Amino acid sequence: MNVTKVSDDTYLLSVNVENILFEGLWEIPNGVALNSYIIKGEKTAIIDGVCGWDGVPESLFALLDKLNIDPKSIEYLIINHMEPDHSGWIEDFKKINPNFKVVCSKKSAELLDAFYGHTENVTVVTDDDTLDLGNGHILKFVEIPNVHWPDTIATFDTLTGTLFSCDAFGSFGNATESNYDDMLKSDDIDFYENEAVRYYANIVAAFSMPVKKAIDKCSALPIKIIAPGHGIVWRENPNKIIEDYIRYASYQKGPAKEEITLIWGSMYGMTEKAVNYVVKVLEEENIKFNVHRVPEVSWGTVLASAWNSTGIILAMPTYEYKMFPPMAAVLEELGKKKVFGRKAFRFGSYGWSGGAQKELDEIMNKYCMKWDFIEPVEFKGSPRDEDLQLIETRIRDLVKEVRNAVNS
Repeated sequence: MNVTKVSDDTYLLSVNVENILFEGLWEIPNGVALNSYIIKGEKTAIIDGVCGWDGVPESLFALLDKLNIDPKSIEYLIINHMEPDHSGWIEDFKKINPNFKVVCSKKSAELLDAFYGHTENVTVVTDDDTLDLGNGHILKFVEIPNVHWPDTIATFDTLTGTLFSCDAFGSFGNATESNYDDMLKSDDIDFYENEAVRYYANIVAAFSMPVKKAIDKCSALPIKIIAPGHGIVWRENPNKIIEDYIRYASYQKGPAKEEITLIWGSMYGMTEKAVNYVVKVLEEENIKFNVHRVPEVSWGTVLASAWNSTGIILAMPTYEYKMFPPMAAVLEELGKKKVFGRKAFRFGSYGWSGGAQKELDEIMNKYCMKWDFIEPVEFKGSPRDEDLQLIETRIRDLVKEVRNAVNS
């Protein structure tokens, strides 16, 4: 648990969560910070309450105690987003302070009733509505729907220039007391950038168009600080995370980075022989690449890698007239997350019959993924020298296409 000062009268309350699947789906090997914020004007408001899996509401109350804030003195609860990792503490909070006022969007108000049966003292806000906390802290609200739930708003403190952006501009990764870009070394910033890509690909990727609209909307504000619901606070260079998110959103349709992601699976080592050969070819080409075996590697890791990569290589055997099932599952998820416009190549082994290509085509068409495939290579049983040589030719062609797409 950490309590730190963001700016005048504004405090960050942060709880780290580890050893869970985020949203019940995504591995978080480096944990995730759940951020809440307190603004103490003449009136006190809390923005995005912490829902700690290590104790609800104990974590939140312990943090408030560090600030000498009596929960009963909090007049406003501002809900930027109703997902339970930001709102799950409300039921316990109202047992202590039944008179608080909720400020949220219309859709959040509907979810507040649906999730927790709470309908009293709710003020619905829309674009440009304001809330005056006193001492100069006038809060302005901005609707940014579908980043990544349809109810999402951002809250902007016009006095300090702080944008409380909820899931927008967030990242995975545990927080420390140095949870600010101006207190971190360049290696630490790089760490959180990698965690932001993983967060974006896992949580936000399917909503890249709404992300672009939200960035356009928020860019009109005189932002000095970005304070997200997850990850570090950007108060020295808030444009860094804004520019990163612009780039992440652009990766949806490609091109992305000059990288290739090799996703592979093998039952009895036949396809694996060709994979090992391909790795050597990629090393010779001196292009950055990532190798992930399914189902051993988590979906979240594969998604983050694929989101960054302009090129995708799929290597798997045919299984009962279709693709190796873990590969099909991963491709379905890539389709749902709208990983579009990649340069791609497929190879793999088969036994008594092929059939993987048909299912691959079905998935590509189902999600309108528009991947540009080089002609696949299939081999019966173990790959022969001529198979490997043909695969090598295809891989080198793919590398050229990736480089041309990124640099054109």
